[in-house]
Amino acid sequence: MIRALHRWPGLLALVLVTVLALSGAALSVFPMAERLVAPQAVAGQSVADMAARVAATHPGLEEIRRSPSGTITAWWFDGGTPGSAVIDPATGADVGSADPNPVERWLTNLHRSLFLDDAGRLVMAAGAAAMLVLALSGAALVARRTGGWRRGFARLRGPLVGRLHVELARVAVMGLALSAATALWMTASTFDLLPDGAVRPADPAAVSGQMAFPLGQMAALQDVPVSALRKLSFPYAGDAQDVFTLSTDAGTGLIDQGTGELLSWADLTPWQQVSETIYMLHTGQGAAVLGLVLGLIALSVPVMGVTGALIWVAGRRGRPHLRDNARASRAQTVILVGSEGGSTWGFAATLARALRDAGQAVHVGPMSAFDPARCPRADRFLILAATYGEGDAPASARGFLDRLARMAPTAPLAVLGFGDRSFPAYCAFAAEVDAAARAMGWTTLLPMDTVDRQSPQDFARWGRALGQANGLTLDLDHQPARPEAQGLTLISRRDYGEAVQAPTAILRFALPKATLWARLTGRGFARFQAGDLLGILPEGSTVPRFYSLASGSRDGFVEIVVKKHPGGLCSGQLLALEPGDAVQAFLRRNPGFHAGRGRAPLILIGAGTGIGPLAGIIRANARHRPVHLFFGMRHPDSDFLYGDDLTAWQAEGRLTQLSTAVSRGARPHYVQDALRAEAAQVAEAIRQGAKVMVCGGRDMGRGVGRALEDILAPMGLTPAMLKAGGRYVEDVY
Repeated sequence: MIRALHRWPGLLALVLVTVLALSGAALSVFPMAERLVAPQAVAGQSVADMAARVAATHPGLEEIRRSPSGTITAWWFDGGTPGSAVIDPATGADVGSADPNPVERWLTNLHRSLFLDDAGRLVMAAGAAAMLVLALSGAALVARRTGGWRRGFARLRGPLVGRLHVELARVAVMGLALSAATALWMTASTFDLLPDGAVRPADPAAVSGQMAFPLGQMAALQDVPVSALRKLSFPYAGDAQDVFTLSTDAGTGLIDQGTGELLSWADLTPWQQVSETIYMLHTGQGAAVLGLVLGLIALSVPVMGVTGALIWVAGRRGRPHLRDNARASRAQTVILVGSEGGSTWGFAATLARALRDAGQAVHVGPMSAFDPARCPRADRFLILAATYGEGDAPASARGFLDRLARMAPTAPLAVLGFGDRSFPAYCAFAAEVDAAARAMGWTTLLPMDTVDRQSPQDFARWGRALGQANGLTLDLDHQPARPEAQGLTLISRRDYGEAVQAPTAILRFALPKATLWARLTGRGFARFQAGDLLGILPEGSTVPRFYSLASGSRDGFVEIVVKKHPGGLCSGQLLALEPGDAVQAFLRRNPGFHAGRGRAPLILIGAGTGIGPLAGIIRANARHRPVHLFFGMRHPDSDFLYGDDLTAWQAEGRLTQLSTAVSRGARPHYVQDALRAEAAQVAEAIRQGAKVMVCGGRDMGRGVGRALEDILAPMGLTPAMLKAGGRYVEDVY
């Protein structure tokens, strides 16, 4: 609901809100410019002194006004000819024209009404309402994305467009909400939808009937500093019964023109004070610095509009068109999807078709929109959930666990997880959903199951079990959509491992050219880091294999380390490549295995091909962050991967220390043994806030974990505690 409330006003009112924001930003400059150039009153100067000086040089004076920025303007009628000018309060002389700046007047008319008078004011009010809805719903979405209001400024993940959109929103939301709310108040006031609230001073019971009392001697004006003046209206010439009307920051009073005494006074009412404060907040008149700040914030609106539209387009592309999708209120079966890259939506579409063929009314929607109250006829909820990073909720499932915790159980549910068994957090989010549902008392149709690497066979097996549990026949024949891949051309290879019967190669591919769209959205190979994943589509298979990247986009090439596996379809094809050959590949972000931007030490631990992403991290360490690499190999003469590079990087300061472990030879030992041998140094680095990154085989990962348990125990720490703080990450397979 919140996402729809945010999306549609933004898309429908994008142009209107952009006009409002840009014209408002331009107008915000004028109050500051006026304040800088306006002649200012002498310190302590009274209205009596200033009015006397102006009257002496302007016969027929009718009114003196002071703008919130301090500009003094006078109007007079001399010999039948009207006149006006900006006045120097210190001398009473003219210093400029009182006519409004034509550019400011044009922008004001555009900003207020699109040059369409009252109809335009209503249109712009609708734009302000859309901006207010966008600001409030955007704040709620940011809180949902970051895990709550307290973590509203937590570090973001994902493509650049999405991060830019949210970063701007986090800074601008309060200013935009303020501008929009005050604009709506002012529009309501313009159309008399709000009470005036003004109280005029009481008419005097009697006046002196005298005229021409010296302005400079009027007691009622001597007590008022020029800085508090708003307006001084003069009595009609020749009318002894007329009075001066004085308006100040405190209220309005009537002054006898024959004695200079105050006849009556009315303070500003609270309602007037609120209205004037709102006017100041919206226009910047009287608060020029605030106006400039709000103007700068307004400049973020067109950027957020464009990035928001790009996010919407990318989301539409990632979600298949669902035909015959029943309304949630009429559905017997509700399929809830948690997907990051879009592939899980394809499985949901296949499941929905099979259920419709079995006579069911089916609704498919994102997990983030889950609300059982909208599904009164639902007999079952089927949850298809992928996992993002190290067990996090994917894009279309953010906030689901919070929603689940607030809702009473209704229809039974089933959870199906999607992932890759080679990753430690395999289907971790789906498992968390299943556990949370059970804890809340939801009935399950069947035990949680998983689909490994988009396996059609796993999906079909689960479908048969689901059908049996519901008395239906379900044949789920799913053909995974082939990921959008690009051709990578091999430019060089370095071969290792023949002597130990473990052929391994460092393969370097040319970096494909990225389109402007790819750079804006972060798609394709426009932007990546060492530790992200390269998906390879081997010939004869629709299931990709993933390799950790040993390079970043700034390196200008795509590099991976590949070891030949007996019978391995993908590794065999890759190791058969020669320079000039090409392979189809795509990129998948892996933010859970990035080094980050901090200055704390890094402890990198890898064995065999696990050196790949660690080498990429060292190569990118231009800021000379302390890095200690522990690298395990079989034999230094056969598979010392990146040996020459590591020597060079150490000389350049990118690598601080290298510790190797050789598993074959006279004294075989492993990388976990090297860790224990330097336990004191490792412990000291961890005390300094070091981050530990482990990459390699699963057995090596377990051995490293046990070694770190022993090293951390005297410090009162455990690997689990470091993981919870983001200081121990693994990429094991």
